[in-house]
Amino acid sequence: MRPMFRWGVIGCLTLEWLALGLWVGGMVVLIGAVIPAVFNTFGGQDSGGLFLTRAFEGYHRFVIGAGAVLCAGSWYRWWIGEPSVAVGRGELIVLALMVVVAGVIILVLHPEAAALQAQAFAAQGDAKKTALESLFRVLMPIRVLYIVTLILGIVLMGIKTKRSFRPAGVHP
Repeated sequence: MRPMFRWGVIGCLTLEWLALGLWVGGMVVLIGAVIPAVFNTFGGQDSGGLFLTRAFEGYHRFVIGAGAVLCAGSWYRWWIGEPSVAVGRGELIVLALMVVVAGVIILVLHPEAAALQAQAFAAQGDAKKTALESLFRVLMPIRVLYIVTLILGIVLMGIKTKRSFRPAGVHP
């Protein structure tokens, strides 16, 4: 590897691992710690639901940044053309799927869920029950897609880890 790119690649890979750690780790913390704590601590469904909406909006900002870092890092590794850090087809496919699924959640489903949540919390009686049912119908695919991005992130970690075991200079 040319010396001028060595430190660039080290920085690039470090930032990619950090971004991937934030993406995957953030989801694990939300699922494993934040959601149970909210529903075991907050008094009502309304306040707990509102808190979780805000928590996931914060997580989305991290995901947008992480996605940008992962895409930029992949582009940089492709651009320098160094075989030892080459971007494989599998890595690109998994990253593209992660970004697309996150985009669907952040740009389409989450805003719809937030609007339905506001309607449900403002409603009373039977209207509230109907609005909550609508909200839960939207939340189900969102939950599934969050798990999909979590699994894809773990797969991407595996791909990157496997690449690190290749002998220097060997390109698959």
